[in-house]
Amino acid sequence: MKNIFRDFLYFSRQERRGVLLLCLLILLAMGGKTIYLHDHPKSKHMTGEDTIQQTARQQTYKVFKDSLLPQRKHREQPDFSQQQPALPLLTPFPFDPNTADSTLLCRLGLPNWMARNIVRYREKGGKFRRPEDFQKIYGLTEEQFNTLLPYIRIVPGKEEKAPMPQLLVRQETDSIERPFKYPAGTVIELNRADTTELKKIPGIGSGIARLIAGYRHQLGGFYCIEQLQEINLDCEQLRSWFRIDTAAIQRLNLNKAGIERLRNHPYLDFYQARAIVEWRKKNGKLHSLKPFRLYEEFTEEDFQKLAPYVCFE
Repeated sequence: MKNIFRDFLYFSRQERRGVLLLCLLILLAMGGKTIYLHDHPKSKHMTGEDTIQQTARQQTYKVFKDSLLPQRKHREQPDFSQQQPALPLLTPFPFDPNTADSTLLCRLGLPNWMARNIVRYREKGGKFRRPEDFQKIYGLTEEQFNTLLPYIRIVPGKEEKAPMPQLLVRQETDSIERPFKYPAGTVIELNRADTTELKKIPGIGSGIARLIAGYRHQLGGFYCIEQLQEINLDCEQLRSWFRIDTAAIQRLNLNKAGIERLRNHPYLDFYQARAIVEWRKKNGKLHSLKPFRLYEEFTEEDFQKLAPYVCFE
C-alpha cells in the first residue's frame, strides 16, 4: 500500500517544474484580479443596491455644488457695471470750438482728456471751419456729436476780428491830420498792393490793411473780390477800388509741400493735409485732385476753392 501511494504522489523533475509554474500562474492571476477590483470600485461587479446608493450620493453632491455656484460667481466675477461708471451725460449749451477753453469743454460733459486734445489741436494751428469738423475729434461718439451739433457756433475769422470800415472812417475823420486817400475812380491791383497803398483806399485803415495783406499771404493771393468776406469785410463796398490779377497767385505744389505747409493754407485742414501726404507716399506723384473725390475729408466746395491755389510740378 505504501508503495502504491508513493508511486501515485511521485513526480519527476519536469513534472515538479510544471506544477510549480502552474501554481505561480494561478497566484499571479489572483493578484491581478485583486488589483483591478481595488482600482475600479464602480465596475460591473457592483450590485443593484450599490448602484442606487452611488447615484443618490452623486445627486446629493450635485445639489450641494449648485447651491455654492451663485456665491462663487459673485466672488470670482466682479460687477463691472459698478466698477466702470457710464460716461457722464452731456449738458450742451452754445459754444465755439475755436475759442472754448478746457474748463468750458468739460462743463459740456466732455472728458478731461478730450478737452485737452481739442485745446492742443488748436495750439498747433488746427481750426474748426465747419460744425461738421468737430465730429473728427478722437473719441467723440456719433451720439455725442449729434447732441452737441445744434449748439456749435463757429464765428468766421474771429481770431482776426477787425473793426468795420465805417468805424475807421469815423476815426480818421475825427483825427487832426487826415491821411491821403485816393479819389473815386482809382483802381489798384489787390494782389500786389502793400499795406501803405491799401490804406489809401477810403474806409481802409492800418488794421484792415494788415488784415488783407496777412490773409492774402496765407492764401497765396486772391482770385475774386468775394474772398474778402472770409475776413468779415464788405466786398461790395470795396469792389470798385480793386482789380485782381490771378497771375500773381503763388500756387501750392502738392507734390513737394509737407504736412505743416499744407495745413497752414486757409482752405486745407490737418486731415486733408495728411490725406494728401499719405497718398503721395503710397502712390507717388499727384497730377490732379481727382484721386480725392471719394475721400470723406474733401467736399466739392473744397475742390472749387483749392483749384486756383494748387499745382502738381
